[in-house]
Amino acid sequence: MKPGSHMKPGTARRAAFIVVAVLLLASPMLVSDFRLNLLAKYLCFAILAVGIDLAWGYGGMLTLGQGVFFGIGGYCMAMFLKLGEVGPGEVPDFMSWSGVEKLPPLWEPFASPWVALPAAVLLPMALAAGLGLLVFRRRVRGAYFAILTQALAAAFVILLVGQQGLTGGTNGLTNLRQLFGYDLADPANQRIMYFVVVGVLGVVFLLARQLVVSRFGRLLLAVRDGEGRVRFLGYDPVKVKVAAFTLAAGMAGLAGALFVPVVGIISPALLGVVPSIEMVIWVAVGGRATLAGAVAGAVLVNYAHTTLSEQLPSGWLYLQGALFIVVVAFAPRGLASVGDLLRRVRGRTSRPDTVRVPELEAA
Repeated sequence: MKPGSHMKPGTARRAAFIVVAVLLLASPMLVSDFRLNLLAKYLCFAILAVGIDLAWGYGGMLTLGQGVFFGIGGYCMAMFLKLGEVGPGEVPDFMSWSGVEKLPPLWEPFASPWVALPAAVLLPMALAAGLGLLVFRRRVRGAYFAILTQALAAAFVILLVGQQGLTGGTNGLTNLRQLFGYDLADPANQRIMYFVVVGVLGVVFLLARQLVVSRFGRLLLAVRDGEGRVRFLGYDPVKVKVAAFTLAAGMAGLAGALFVPVVGIISPALLGVVPSIEMVIWVAVGGRATLAGAVAGAVLVNYAHTTLSEQLPSGWLYLQGALFIVVVAFAPRGLASVGDLLRRVRGRTSRPDTVRVPELEAA
């Protein structure tokens, strides 16, 4: 590389991706089993954040109800794990405590992994597609769309809490200890789950990256910046927005399905209005319309949450609110704003102050 030249953006992104991938794959040798399990949880949230960034950062759809899709995926996986722990004809422990003696028909299909695992992704996508068609055809957008998704999250939690014998109520589904006969508490199996989460995140990130640089990605940005102009040019913004919203829901469901065997629990407390808003904060801090920023924001904010909650249990919510205000007011592109500043500084320092003009030789 010649002096003064800079690495091409595409090459820099590929190099950064490889470095991060190597660090993630090497993490089991660098951190304790407890910290590794926490990192796996953060990476599940990062999968969810990629979907939010696709819908909000690139599509302009501020969705405050991703906890619903995350929860559907999580409950599908948790139902499968619960049924795997009980014998034929038996009911999970929380049902027997609630007086339920026979397995409800809704639960029966989830005894099969061929139903439960696809349903964790397809059910959120189906719900998002139906809701998107209903809402976007009526040209509901902006704050109204955000409020609608927020109300959906609140209604979902009320439904879960009210069905004690079916969903575990407030406690949710807990004590999930086995997956395909393997003990999830075994550190060796936890490391395997960590690698599974890392692999899924890598695939989701690359697919999302390919999507946003494709023709669909350009259409999605155009819909975000000028929906009326896109419609005037002959494209249907409804189809574009529904597709992005549905993909984001599928990523959330996938994240929820991975979260359950990693953490061993799924409950309404993880899925309501407040958690859904926190999910948006991850993306805002990392940087809208930057997939890498969404991943970084999810990991860093949750790491800060865990670390600071251990030291200042009552101070995290105030710090999180202050962080969101600072980002919105002074760094609307989140962590990406820091990169923009560094590039500007580097551009100034690499620019020569004077221009040397060779002297003309006398004739």
